[in-house]
Amino acid sequence: MEAERPLSLRTGELDHLSNTIDAIYLLGFSNEEIAECLNKGGLLSIELEFTKKCNLRCLYCYSAAGEPAENELSIKELQSAILQAKELGAKKIILLGGGEPLLFGGFRDIVEFIHSLGLQQILFTNGTLLTGKEAEFLYKNKVSVVIKHNSFKPEVQDMLTSIAGSFNKIQRGLRFLREAGYPYRDAMLGIQTVICRQNKEELPAMWTWARENRIIPYFEILTYQGRAKQNNFLNLSVVEIQTVFKDIEIIDRERFGITWQAHPTVAAFSCKRHLYSCLINSQGYIQPCTGVDIRVGNIREKSLDYILRNSEIIRNLRNIYNKIEGPCRDCEYRCECYGCRGNAYQITGNYLASDPTCWRYEKINNESLTHFC
Repeated sequence: MEAERPLSLRTGELDHLSNTIDAIYLLGFSNEEIAECLNKGGLLSIELEFTKKCNLRCLYCYSAAGEPAENELSIKELQSAILQAKELGAKKIILLGGGEPLLFGGFRDIVEFIHSLGLQQILFTNGTLLTGKEAEFLYKNKVSVVIKHNSFKPEVQDMLTSIAGSFNKIQRGLRFLREAGYPYRDAMLGIQTVICRQNKEELPAMWTWARENRIIPYFEILTYQGRAKQNNFLNLSVVEIQTVFKDIEIIDRERFGITWQAHPTVAAFSCKRHLYSCLINSQGYIQPCTGVDIRVGNIREKSLDYILRNSEIIRNLRNIYNKIEGPCRDCEYRCECYGCRGNAYQITGNYLASDPTCWRYEKINNESLTHFC
């Protein structure tokens, strides 16, 4: 049987381009939806951490995950958070681990609960714990899955996760998902790939492979926090990052008819999460995102609505296009991109600063980022 053709599209105006590309990546929303959300002061999605517990020790992990945190949220508390988010307009729940979501004892309960509410859900998992039955369960509940996949080379993948044999387990997890029926319209399949020195040369081939197999490539730059701070040898220079993005941009345009403008933080994707989302970590603390790890309240103490409406940080980030400082403020792509808020905060200490990891930021163009870490 002939393999299905990879997803392809052609776009015209920048606004339409942004909406279409973001829709491909499941995590985004149309500019109209975002504007309505901002007007209401609500949400379109939340990022929900289950636990800091993880079976891997990835060298770039933003949360340095391993052991569970003290007093993590219970199933009932997670369900309450989801209901509050839905009341505020959330349509999608992003299932994160901080560690590995599948290690959370009530994982299936939460997935079934979200499905019963008619909400979309997207799971980010390292994939090593997936079984055939688990894949079938996720498929049945229409869970889109983004699985860790940093290299075609076993030695590189295992080095990045610090666990021997992780490459084979990730490949097994991908196989189980494909056998269960992924990808399909209501449950897409993606790979999450960090852009680093160890996989730089193979990224164009990995991107092409993903497109050809109708797998969403979610290729992102490192955030300089957690274990990434201790592992400078992973870092690429700003110019090297630019080259990776440009090479992938050309592949999409010339081979698949997908047109976009290269800018951080994720290839072919405009991160606008701060306009409509937030993170609830495993202990109930509300943060703008994983990178801007400033706690603005705790859902055990105040309602989600109260926290979001009364946080100056959240308000500033929802008005980021007017509040952003430095070169980003005058960038030609300022209406489509505000850089990585996580790296801006982690590197400069200011979540409103321009993103130093962007090649359009002239002050550090052609310089290595190692001195920031």
